[in-house]
Amino acid sequence: MIGTSVPEYLFIRTSIFALRAITPLSVFYVAFSIADPPVSIAGRALLSWCVVETSFYVFHFFRKRSLQAPAAHPVPLDREEREALFAQCVRYVPNPEYYLNKWFLGAKSWEIGRENVKEFFAWAMLGRGDKEARALSDDEKSELEGYADGTARMLGRTLEPGRGEAKALRLTTDEVKMLHRPFIWYLTVGLVDTLTSAYLAYSGFRLHRTSYREFLTIFPFRLCTLFTRHVSPAPNLSYWYRPHTSKTRLPILFVHGISIGLYSYAQFLAELAKDEPLSAEDGEVGIIALELMPISFRLTKGAMLDKDSMCRQINTILEAHGWDKVVLVSHSYGSVVTTHLLKTPETKSKIGPIVMVDPVTFLLHLPDVAYNFTARQPRHANEHQLYYFASTDMMVAHTLARHFFWSENILWKEDIRGHDVTVSLGGRDLIVDTETVGKYLAGIDLKAEDSTWKDANYVDHGLRLLWWPTCDHAQVFERAEGRKKLRDVVRGYAESQVTEDEALA
Repeated sequence: MIGTSVPEYLFIRTSIFALRAITPLSVFYVAFSIADPPVSIAGRALLSWCVVETSFYVFHFFRKRSLQAPAAHPVPLDREEREALFAQCVRYVPNPEYYLNKWFLGAKSWEIGRENVKEFFAWAMLGRGDKEARALSDDEKSELEGYADGTARMLGRTLEPGRGEAKALRLTTDEVKMLHRPFIWYLTVGLVDTLTSAYLAYSGFRLHRTSYREFLTIFPFRLCTLFTRHVSPAPNLSYWYRPHTSKTRLPILFVHGISIGLYSYAQFLAELAKDEPLSAEDGEVGIIALELMPISFRLTKGAMLDKDSMCRQINTILEAHGWDKVVLVSHSYGSVVTTHLLKTPETKSKIGPIVMVDPVTFLLHLPDVAYNFTARQPRHANEHQLYYFASTDMMVAHTLARHFFWSENILWKEDIRGHDVTVSLGGRDLIVDTETVGKYLAGIDLKAEDSTWKDANYVDHGLRLLWWPTCDHAQVFERAEGRKKLRDVVRGYAESQVTEDEALA
């Protein structure tokens, strides 16, 4: 993630402008060449490239339309569970007016009427869009009245009667916002992926690919797939594997966030795999680094796996390697997978200590993650980078708009109880409200002006907080000090957990 300086702003805006200009210029040159075909070799070569870009745009256009299909919402909780969830969410809202303002895309308070609030909770609690909301039962209408009353109590004022002009942010029913990327961008992604793969292979990892049929459904095609004989036991998940030969330590499962695959994490993984002080006498700690293609800036035929499929396939991978307990390390979107693994019985028992870097799932009922990633109008350099290269990427946008269900992704402190957990937070995170998340995890009143939890790395009852005051989202992986600290924590967890288990035995 780049910074916020003027040179960085000029660089990122110029880069985005250049990429976005490729397609219209290509279309123009193709149209011009119909009337006046080029005769030089260079002109014909340029025309050939422009035809490719134009054809790719046509394909991209129809693919975008197909991805606007409605989301398949999970079965909602029963009414008692929904009301309990609502009460828990209201308990952790530090600024009620800000909460309502951001969920309604910056609308003024008088523009948000009672009917608007009920419509929002019809989506948030019942998974209903506009059409479905018109066919609510009397019991459901009564439930929504209760949520409107609860919101008014939280605000300390009455809601405007009727319906105002405000429009709510409803991720899974709103339009999927995507921007076209030129063909050359995907070639760049393919090159970066190839170099990352070579680096991981050099660092002792082996790719376990999906089937060759699956290979043809991902663009750009992955050259590394053609150079490995190892096949993943999971049909839709590829991963990089370092064999586990240690007799006394736990292996590591790593789940990445939105990025060009493992590119942002390759150096961390390589450093984690080498220079282990105990490897000579005890063997090496195994590592499995999963690859989630729909959030890796690629075009994929298949969408992001749903919660049950994801956990089932990860469990299949762990069992294939005989791993019955792991140290789980995740970054950003990877915390969604972490949440699902912790809430699924067959995988929960395999999760030992946990390291979560820039997690997005704590206090997910607050609007910051959804608003900052999908609705905020970018102003600074890092915001423009996030918006163009991540938020509006075709499959990333589709994943968040059609396969990201907040009520099954939200993670509470109770869900990590019984695990040793380290949470790493950046003070300049442009996605997560890390101040509020840090207070919540430290058990501090969210409205209090208390920053003591940031000092000397807060530790309490198995929960440890790492605070990086000058780090933006994902920047801890870019800094040698941050990677070393995370490596030390992960290695410590791999060693200490087994020792504790042996002591109990």
